[in-house]
Amino acid sequence: MVQHILLPIDGSDLSAAAAAQAVRLAQSCRAKIDVIYVLPAFLVSPFGSYGPEDEVARKQFDENARNAADGYFAPILQLARDAGVACEARAVDGEFAYESIIRTAQELCCDLIFMASHGRRGIAGVLMGSETQKVLTHSRIPVLVYR
Repeated sequence: MVQHILLPIDGSDLSAAAAAQAVRLAQSCRAKIDVIYVLPAFLVSPFGSYGPEDEVARKQFDENARNAADGYFAPILQLARDAGVACEARAVDGEFAYESIIRTAQELCCDLIFMASHGRRGIAGVLMGSETQKVLTHSRIPVLVYR
């Protein structure tokens, strides 16, 4: 039986729909949910030097990303509260989102990763990659994919 669900989100409508289904699953299993958002990396231009202006830009970038994460978390936390499901949310850093998702699931002792898939195939899948596919490939924790 599922007792602890990790719910990675990306702020998309599909991610929000997956969250609603994860809450329903958690409610039926009396499981708890940890919602995570992997913060995007701040990229410094390879054509410029790293300087004070980059540090100011990085701080603003990080603040904007954390504010966005809080905005993504709010409706999910409310949905979980309304359903009586224990739920926590956290923004996590990491170079690769799939590694951050798997690492967080392991650290929190989750027994299920519930995540959305945008279903990109063909050239779009090759060019954009699929974090869901990478999680499926590398995780030893079961993954339930919502599409």
